[in-house]
Amino acid sequence: MYRLAAFAIIFASIVTGCHRGTNTTKGETKSEAQKVPSYAFITNGVADFWEHARVGANAAGKEFGVDVSVIMPSTITDQTRKLEDLITRGTDGIAISAMAHKNQVEAINNAAAKTNLITHDSDSPLTNRLLYIGMDNYKAGLLCGKTLRDAMPDGGKIVIFIGRLDQDNASRRRQGFIDAFLGRTPDPSRNDPPGGEISSDDKKFSVLGTMTDQFDRAKAKANVEDALTRYSDMTGMAGLFEYNPPLMMEALERVGKLGKIKIMDFDENQTMLQGIKDGTVVATVVQNPYQYGYQSIKVLNELHKGNKSVIPESKFIDIPARVIDKSNVEAFAKETADRLGKK
Repeated sequence: MYRLAAFAIIFASIVTGCHRGTNTTKGETKSEAQKVPSYAFITNGVADFWEHARVGANAAGKEFGVDVSVIMPSTITDQTRKLEDLITRGTDGIAISAMAHKNQVEAINNAAAKTNLITHDSDSPLTNRLLYIGMDNYKAGLLCGKTLRDAMPDGGKIVIFIGRLDQDNASRRRQGFIDAFLGRTPDPSRNDPPGGEISSDDKKFSVLGTMTDQFDRAKAKANVEDALTRYSDMTGMAGLFEYNPPLMMEALERVGKLGKIKIMDFDENQTMLQGIKDGTVVATVVQNPYQYGYQSIKVLNELHKGNKSVIPESKFIDIPARVIDKSNVEAFAKETADRLGKK
């Protein structure tokens, strides 16, 4: 009898442990004292950029006393599978950067029906997500395109390098860049196809093409090499994903053109920050991935507590982009290094 009672106590404790961080579905009432809330922060790939978001998400987890899982999928299929697994296992909230927002509507809506779900970095506006945390990627693209245009007063022909265009952030970022670089009146609804040359009305500025790599670093490097061969009149390059510009620099250095072809960057890769210091890179437009992580967990925790007031009417929490150039790169480099605990 004693053994049976002891077994019952042990079994009960195991079951309770398995429910730690499980999903609270809509309509349920469960005492918050019974468990520690558990939230998932899902990225749209693996990159140094996301390490800053990881630090921010974990900082929020520590501050609010909650469990945080940072998940970095490698492909769209992998991301969708991990999203489905989270719902099966149970979670109190999900923040996701959608890899292919139009093709993931069903998967994201299924998750949103079972837990609080928000988007960050790359939105999925056609879904039932509660809100989006990040920047306006079209406006950030405008900032990026104008910065490179200003650095080329005599005009120029450039190629855009980017991971993929089926992400909402990527397509909007690219379009903003093109519109500003060509000196157009801003129009977020515009959508230039990736193939073929696009020129300004006065033919002074041209985008020779857009090359995608699907987050494949070998393909990204090959794209740069291909562009150098294909476009002999190219005078500039724009890398709109964090890992693109270092590969651009590597390819240019190998053929003796580093510093001769203008490079415009996006995000805060350390190689690129050094390039700005050295004068081989014009500038970079940076986001704030630390705040993407921190604010995502903060918002999910408030939603879990039933505080819907954190959802603005616009369903958008703006974390603006900024330009880092030679005037502020030293301070920014220190800021990012300190954040990651690097000297």
